[in-house]
Amino acid sequence: MESESESGAAADTPPLETLSFHGDEEIIEVVELDPGPPDPDDLAQEMEDVDFEEEEEEEGNEEGWVLEPQEGVVGSMEGPDDSEVTFALHSASVFCVSLDPKTNTLAVTGGEDDKAFVWRLSDGELLFECAGHKDSVTCAGFSHDSTLVATGDMSGLLKVWQVDTKEEVWSFEAGDLEWMEWHPRAPVLLAGTADGNTWMWKVPNGDCKTFQGPNCPATCGRVLPDGETVGYLDGTLAIYDLATQTLRHQCQHQVRAAGAGVPVGCVHSGGEAQASRSIYPRSGSCLALVCGCPSLRIGSMALSSPANLRPASVIPRGQSGIVQLLWEAGTAVVYTCSLDGIVRLWDARTGRLLTDYRGHTAEILDFALSKDASLVVTTSGDHKAKVFCVQRPDR
Repeated sequence: MESESESGAAADTPPLETLSFHGDEEIIEVVELDPGPPDPDDLAQEMEDVDFEEEEEEEGNEEGWVLEPQEGVVGSMEGPDDSEVTFALHSASVFCVSLDPKTNTLAVTGGEDDKAFVWRLSDGELLFECAGHKDSVTCAGFSHDSTLVATGDMSGLLKVWQVDTKEEVWSFEAGDLEWMEWHPRAPVLLAGTADGNTWMWKVPNGDCKTFQGPNCPATCGRVLPDGETVGYLDGTLAIYDLATQTLRHQCQHQVRAAGAGVPVGCVHSGGEAQASRSIYPRSGSCLALVCGCPSLRIGSMALSSPANLRPASVIPRGQSGIVQLLWEAGTAVVYTCSLDGIVRLWDARTGRLLTDYRGHTAEILDFALSKDASLVVTTSGDHKAKVFCVQRPDR
């Protein structure tokens, strides 16, 4: 038996005469090669045993590599979130926000995702979507009695919805939209377009009037207590009578050095004010603001004597530009939102920073203030809208 096993082993071992040796070389071990491809079941079992989580954690940290941040989200802005409610149904930058004027309990937001939403401020619950837009929604607002909500996109498509029934009641397609605003005391909607025209409609019956402007975009507009003011890209400021469609007054902002027209960025008069160049917080006075400079200059002047303009205080801009500002009615408090994603409250008399609110991870693109100044609602390039509860010692 021993001889048979020895002979079998010898048969499996290659004949030594076929191998060439040099010097004192000898056979240490004979390794058998795998006769065929691995079994699929064995490969599957091996993959289940691999821990991918550890590899993902190590990936990106090797040799100091850092993963690219998502578009529109600025990693350096990440930090504490002071907001009470976050609305996150938009899938792209949120361009505009407006609160319902009657109760200040609802908000409408529009964004780059071609969508607009009406939602509740207290908990962020969606009430309905304003569907059907074909371009970025850049304008949105409620009617004076909060029964209607209008949305407008960059292509000029405007839609109006009944808030209680959540149904679309009117739509119109104008030119490229520059601005949109409701009349403060009637179901009348106004809008300015890139071709210089200003439109006015009765909603929902659709009766329409147009106001012809210069051959340049109507960049902003505001309904005044006794008429409508429209600003144009060439610096023209025009006041129309809405009832008769007649031009009551016209002037032009000029650059003293070059004599060229300065684009009118905003016009406001009476009540709360918001602007980036000039605002009128109350009748009989004007506050001029320049936000494109390294600081925000606040001055006062009598409307009858523009030469009396004098700086009253300077609000430092910091590292990021100011996108928009709002006055708190009846006070000297100015709210600003900036490209650094922060809302700040300032004392306009001294330029002192009162407080700030953080939470966005990208630039703030628009914001709104409730009537009692207890809530600030912001929209941002981080695809979110946020509600901040404003608390001040003097409240």
